[in-house]
Amino acid sequence: MKKAHLLLALVTVCLIVGCGGETGEPPAPGTGESDSLTIAVIPKGTANPFWKTVHAGAVKAEKELGIKIQWIGPDNEDDRKQQIDVVQNFIAAEVDAIVLAPLDDTALAIPVELAVSRGIPVVIIDSGLKSEAQSSFVATDNVEGGRLGARRLGEVMGGKGKAIMMRYNLGSASTDNREKGFMEEIAAKFPDIEIVSENQYAGVTKQQATETGQNLLNKFGDDIQGIFCPNESSAFGMLRALEITGRNGKIHFVGFDASEGLIEGLRNGNIQGLVAQDPFDMGYKGVKTAVAVLKGESVEKNIPTQLTLITPENIETEEIQKLIAPELAGM
Repeated sequence: MKKAHLLLALVTVCLIVGCGGETGEPPAPGTGESDSLTIAVIPKGTANPFWKTVHAGAVKAEKELGIKIQWIGPDNEDDRKQQIDVVQNFIAAEVDAIVLAPLDDTALAIPVELAVSRGIPVVIIDSGLKSEAQSSFVATDNVEGGRLGARRLGEVMGGKGKAIMMRYNLGSASTDNREKGFMEEIAAKFPDIEIVSENQYAGVTKQQATETGQNLLNKFGDDIQGIFCPNESSAFGMLRALEITGRNGKIHFVGFDASEGLIEGLRNGNIQGLVAQDPFDMGYKGVKTAVAVLKGESVEKNIPTQLTLITPENIETEEIQKLIAPELAGM
């Protein structure tokens, strides 16, 4: 009966949001308690390269543990309703556990608490949730990530001048914390750097971020020496805005995440630093933690993932190359 419910609900999910694709061939049969487990993995979106790498990490855990993951998420990273629908449909499907990167730290709290009340444990990844119902939180220390970005920008600016921070999107706990860490560190360590704008939001698409970036550069571009952006889409949009306005390479720029386009910008001298997460590790640990909970094992409430600063000086090292070009087997 449980499997029939699962099939019906997954068909419903696919009709509502479009399947992000299953993970290829079913995993080889495992041994012990993991054999029949189905773990729903729900990203913030499916288009961003960051989430494709999270997916790859989840697939690695799937193959190692002999379980089955179902990967479905919203198309865009601003569709809270769509993500809530996905969670609710997986609850109806009676999956064994859910691994979720919540789009909104408040809006997703009730669906998560509902899942847990139905006996479906939830592991949160990437971005925090205003709830205590989840079994664990697997994520980057985002406040420290913002501080790391501030230290790099302060260094390349020589500790003085004017800068702007373009925020990401309202309700995103991960980027809220990065922005908080950045502002705190600039104030504490670089009193001679003035942040002349820190209240503009890029929006969730690269096109929106490019437009916001252009507006900021048109207003402040002649007077600033530094820029910080707290995620991949905002950083890429700002990179495009710098190019469009003819300012690329002329203003010190530190971003967050390490997509192909941002790495190219760093190699070309248009970006001076990227604070990089490890999305592969996040997906891998998220699924492994969910399975551990199902087996009754004790898990940490907060599980950190790697955080690294990429610069032109260390970009070619083996450690950084492994981080920015993980093996995406089976993807």
